Amino acid sequence: MNRRYSNGVLDVAGRWAAEIGGLSLLIITAGCFLALATWTVDDRSFTHATTAPIRNALGFPGAALADLLIQILGFGVIVMLIPVACWGWRLLTKRGLDQEKTRVAAWIAGIAASATMVSCLPVPASWPLPGGLGGIVGDALRNALAAPLAPRLGIAFDAGLASIMALAAGFSLLHASAVIAPAIDDVEDMDDGDDSHNTGFSPLGLMTHWFLSAKAFVARRLDQRQSTSQRSEIDTAPQHRREPALFGASAPPDAIEVEGLDIQAPFPESPATRVAANKRSLKPGRRAAKEAQPDLLAGNEYELPPLALLAEPKRHMAAAPSEESLEGNARILEGVLDDFGVRGEVMQVRPGPVVTLYELQPAPGIKSSRVVGLADDIARSMSAISARVAVIPGRNAIGIELPNARRETVYLRELMASRDFEDNKSRLALCLGKTIGGEPVIVDLAKMPHLLIAGTTGSGKSVGINTMILSLLYRLRPDQCRLIMVDPKMLELSVYDGIPHLLAPVVTDPKKAVVALKWAVREMEERYRKMSKLGVRNIDGYNARVEEARVSGETITRTVQTGFDADNGQPTFEEQTFDLEALPYIVVVVDEMADLMLVAGKDIEGAIQRLAQMARAAGIHLIMATQRPSVDVITGTIKANFPTRVSFQVTSKIDSRTILGEQGAEQLLGQGDMLYMAGGGRISRVHGPFVSDGEVESIVTHLKSQGQPSYLDAVTREDELVQEEADSAVFDKGAFGESESADPYDQAIAIVLRDGKASTSYIQRRLQIGYNRAASLMERMEKEGIVSPANHTGKREILIERPKNTPMDDE
Repeated sequence: MNRRYSNGVLDVAGRWAAEIGGLSLLIITAGCFLALATWTVDDRSFTHATTAPIRNALGFPGAALADLLIQILGFGVIVMLIPVACWGWRLLTKRGLDQEKTRVAAWIAGIAASATMVSCLPVPASWPLPGGLGGIVGDALRNALAAPLAPRLGIAFDAGLASIMALAAGFSLLHASAVIAPAIDDVEDMDDGDDSHNTGFSPLGLMTHWFLSAKAFVARRLDQRQSTSQRSEIDTAPQHRREPALFGASAPPDAIEVEGLDIQAPFPESPATRVAANKRSLKPGRRAAKEAQPDLLAGNEYELPPLALLAEPKRHMAAAPSEESLEGNARILEGVLDDFGVRGEVMQVRPGPVVTLYELQPAPGIKSSRVVGLADDIARSMSAISARVAVIPGRNAIGIELPNARRETVYLRELMASRDFEDNKSRLALCLGKTIGGEPVIVDLAKMPHLLIAGTTGSGKSVGINTMILSLLYRLRPDQCRLIMVDPKMLELSVYDGIPHLLAPVVTDPKKAVVALKWAVREMEERYRKMSKLGVRNIDGYNARVEEARVSGETITRTVQTGFDADNGQPTFEEQTFDLEALPYIVVVVDEMADLMLVAGKDIEGAIQRLAQMARAAGIHLIMATQRPSVDVITGTIKANFPTRVSFQVTSKIDSRTILGEQGAEQLLGQGDMLYMAGGGRISRVHGPFVSDGEVESIVTHLKSQGQPSYLDAVTREDELVQEEADSAVFDKGAFGESESADPYDQAIAIVLRDGKASTSYIQRRLQIGYNRAASLMERMEKEGIVSPANHTGKREILIERPKNTPMDDE
């Protein structure tokens, strides 16, 4: 602890020294400018003795210094002071300096070039000194260069030399002043370079450096104008910028691959400070670079939405907290915990875009549950809105997450344009947001394979659903992914009505939502039959087999038995040809489960259970959300079949335990702040990206311009279920075959006539009602003459004629 504290003191002292040094350079530069501005040859100096009063503003020191500089460098001395002023300003404003040796060498070269340039100019008659305008240094350099060429070129030599030296002086002084910054893509390479590049220049190397610097400077300026959409994705957040220091910043740690959500991966520890290094910036993908150039071969094929439809991240958002404030908060946090009898040490501080994670290593004998229970007290003592405390898996540390004073906004565009999203091999990749450390979180819906979302009003749940939908629309064409959207609230998903990816118009009627889910179950079974015929295991294998047959021109056939020969009784076979097409993924998005569970809870639960258990291999996936995560909405059956869940801010610990199995979601900050639980039960905190309604409408308009949707009427058609459905194990779950909103008496009659079984226990089991209710229904049917009274064995006979297409099971 003492070592870390001393290192922190040294860091603070170094930054103070840099600021004091910068202020000193500015004062010295201002003094030199003032001395030169009031210089006159008549003042007393080292080269001129007189008793006349000194008129220089700084007295004899100013007069002597100005005369010495003018004698040596002439008017080139004025240019000499510009880089020094720039150095002082950068140090004073905490921007720091890098490549010090290179900049000093460029500064010296610029002074020599400017003095030589001034010496080439004609000397006016009023010039009081015996030498030229460039002083002793300028005259010496000019004469050295003029010896072989001036007799032949005459005045043209001076003009040409002045032009060359002006150009050389300009670029040397720009580089020395740190005005020409290195290209963004080369910053890390320059920081990691060795000192051999900074040892100085030979004359030829200096001229080559000037030429390349000029070329790179012009190219960067042109590139900034032509590729603003691409460059906007790089280093847009304050935490992407490095903390300046007096002698340059160290290189950031290597990037951590985030495939899912291991935000607790150990960071490299720094012996000098507890504050973790800043995260890497998001690198733009090839798609962002391609869209920055005009497409000269644009055709009439389907075009994915361009990134330009999404808002660019703002460069000046929230200021990143300083190391001093983070260290101070860590010490305060240790004191707060000590007040409550919890001894420990904050070993690491990880600042992020929204919250800062303090890793506490408790003293031996301290229970983690005791620290977790202090979340509200920690928030109160730290004057924070909320505090989340959780054990960090795999480490002897407890994570305490406190919100930043000013939170950053995570934009969807920076995730969409990142190389992490583009290089992701998953077809159903979703942009969830950023981790606490600022790493992008890209997850695969196909591996989940279904997602359950909960969050109260204002928590960012609807925006999160929009970002997931847009993640699919930005990667997949309508022939690759089709959507079924259910929006009982008629507000959130209706904006997508009419896009080509929809299988049916956005469903707003809860009864039609039940029909749509039943259709999804039937489609799943049909896909399983198709995959079984081809002998493949999942939709990817099926599509690969179909594509292989299409490319090779192969006709896929299957030998099937059609009957028996009438003469010899042998079975007859024929070749059945398959007319196969690639199957698209189907994603069912339900915005509010609570409304559906109120109308048809058993129907919904049965369909969801069947889809969640089997639909993954068929390429059908569910994204279901609710703002009321109670046990009557998220039942045990649903939770058991949705291992992957996302919880935005909820109102109570009970709701958090319902959706995640543990508390913590009630401590979230809202506006996209979420807890992501992967299939293994590990929970990670993610900050979701923001996308506005205007951006969604622009993308929908672009999609609608690509073509009309091809709807399937069967998805929402409320016809009676076919016989296969009535006998299928899929629909033989409770009252799944009959609508829960129908009269139970009519349902009981239909069951008795269809199944040929008239008993109280059978009706009770089929309708999932109590015994007394089933007995009253049976008595009513007996009074109305539908069934006979029970005989001595308790069996009843059905007295009315059954429909011809209704089977009767043998008893």
